[in-house]
Amino acid sequence: MAEKEHAFGVNQQELDEVVRFTSDLIRIDTSNAGDGTCQERPAAEYVAERLAEAGIEPTLLERSKGRTNVVARIEGTDPAADALLVHGHLDVVPAEPADWSVHPFSGEVRDGVVWGRGAIDMKNMDAMVLATVRLWARTGVRPRRDIVLAFTADEEASAEDGSGFLADQHPELFEGCTEGISESGAFTFHAGGGLQLYPIAAGERGTAWLKLTARGRAGHGSKVNPDNAVSRLAAAVARIGAHEWPVRLTPTVRAALRELAALHAIEVDVASPGFDVDALLGKLGPSAKLVEPTVRNSANPTMLTAGYKVNVIPGSAVAHVDGRVVPGGEAEFRTTMDELTGPEVSWEYHHREVALQAPVESPTYAAMRAAIERFDPDGHVVPYCMSGGTDAKQFSRLGITGYGFSPLKLPEGFDYQALFHGVDECVPVEGLHFGVRVLDHFLRAA
Repeated sequence: MAEKEHAFGVNQQELDEVVRFTSDLIRIDTSNAGDGTCQERPAAEYVAERLAEAGIEPTLLERSKGRTNVVARIEGTDPAADALLVHGHLDVVPAEPADWSVHPFSGEVRDGVVWGRGAIDMKNMDAMVLATVRLWARTGVRPRRDIVLAFTADEEASAEDGSGFLADQHPELFEGCTEGISESGAFTFHAGGGLQLYPIAAGERGTAWLKLTARGRAGHGSKVNPDNAVSRLAAAVARIGAHEWPVRLTPTVRAALRELAALHAIEVDVASPGFDVDALLGKLGPSAKLVEPTVRNSANPTMLTAGYKVNVIPGSAVAHVDGRVVPGGEAEFRTTMDELTGPEVSWEYHHREVALQAPVESPTYAAMRAAIERFDPDGHVVPYCMSGGTDAKQFSRLGITGYGFSPLKLPEGFDYQALFHGVDECVPVEGLHFGVRVLDHFLRAA
């Protein structure tokens, strides 16, 4: 193994560092409740120190005090090549210690697993990037193309203090970047029967968080009131929750369905007019989870607010809806929401971000596939579209095409996707070792 690791450029120091950095970053509590109180600066300073130790000059930038981002550039050997952005966020969603079997900010390494909030989302990737570029600095390696590193704040909320701020106020730091990689891709997905998939994200649904407002006539709760705002809002919310959205297949999702069908030995023409996506999903077993959330738009009611006393009919009522939009589906989404809310309930965007698509025929996608297959020859790389979103949305404003590629080899039974924002978030040490090998190989070759 030592000779193999040396041939691939990886040594034991890098493997040890990726575990230590993951653990250290988890211990820095960067919980982001979305109320502006998060402080990423301690984690940003940790990252900046690790970069500076390797002779990589970091730039720290803030839109708001304590909401710190780190950006650095590593020059490649080919000045004519487009630059590649490698980005990861430093904030995490909150965690309630009483719900966890291991303290969420302990960073404890136990039984070959690193525990804590951010182990998957996404301080593990931050650590892999740090370990990789520090190895390069120690051994004199330079990638072919410029690599721009961005460690961002505020991804778990609006990104206004993070990637949005960087894209809008500091675009010069990303000059030459045409593509980027970040979270939620290239993880082992066990599809049953020994089939191991590595889904690489080549798209994201758009974000459409909505605020619904119903207005009516305030009055006494004992009186007849046909203009009851709560009733109007409840009816609209019920219609939204019950709506069956039509199928809208994007090129990325069609490519995913085509490759998954072939791997399951299912003969189907996903381009035919009569193609029944739901019938195919029913035959794909666990693999269906990769594409099922992204074949349609969606809208899920999530919050209700109305009234202040049981015998008082309020003059207004408010609801919030988490909408997600497939690439090209925004016009349909708006029209449908107008119909479902009706004339007595208004709606507006509370937060809105674009849907994304990335080509699966690109040299960069091919290089990601090759890196995975080199270290797991039994694995099958497939494209997929994320049901949610990442900082790639903000960086797309700069013309940067984003992929989800944060490689991890995971054992069967390890529910990677359930650990995003879940309890007892953790990552196997061997998964980190695999990830840093793959990332190192890919970034050299990309």
